[in-house]
Amino acid sequence: MTAAAINGAAILAGGGLGLLLKGRINERVSQTTMKAMGLCVCIVGVSGALGGDILAMVVALALGAILGELANIDAALNRVGLWLEGKLSKNEGEGKPTFATGFVTATLLFCVGAMAVVGSLNAGLMNDYSIILTKSIIDAVAAMALASTLGFGVLFSAFTVFLYQGTIEFFASYLQPFLTDGLIAQISAAGGIMILGLGFNLVTDAKIRVANLLPAFIFAVMYYFLIISPVYYP
Repeated sequence: MTAAAINGAAILAGGGLGLLLKGRINERVSQTTMKAMGLCVCIVGVSGALGGDILAMVVALALGAILGELANIDAALNRVGLWLEGKLSKNEGEGKPTFATGFVTATLLFCVGAMAVVGSLNAGLMNDYSIILTKSIIDAVAAMALASTLGFGVLFSAFTVFLYQGTIEFFASYLQPFLTDGLIAQISAAGGIMILGLGFNLVTDAKIRVANLLPAFIFAVMYYFLIISPVYYP
């Protein structure tokens, strides 16, 4: 799970630097930087969403939103963030919503997307770390920007990334036959919309409950195997 460790360490390093800068930057500069970061996240989301089937994306996100709201995944992740703060941060000058928001936003941003999946597969199957190294650099810069505004919670996303990507890397040989290019495209498209939602939250404070869209991944996979795959591979 070397690739996952590298990515997690990059997030910790970038987030740690962001914490050092927190409070030392003019508030206007900090806010404008965060808006700029949000715009970049929007572009990343759009680029990921463009590669998938539109109907599959609509169906997956609609059904995923319904299931996610019923399960209220967003609230559960926020409770994890609040629990972590209560155990570790001791409310050192930060309100609980800020810690939880940083944890949830960073976790979703770093875990949702094709680079996390494909990079972990390449590392596990071929010892090819090129994609993960690229992702690690991007994540380190993003973590620095997020931590400078949202605080300590951003750093704890590194452990989620390690567990998520490490699991894919460890079981890569078993997952590889199922994760075809077509399936990854559908997963990436659904993830791209979620990343776009994160960008909107950063830019406009839209308060989209992005975590409640996570079940869309399940429906994207189902749509691919039930509808798309039989058409192209009868």
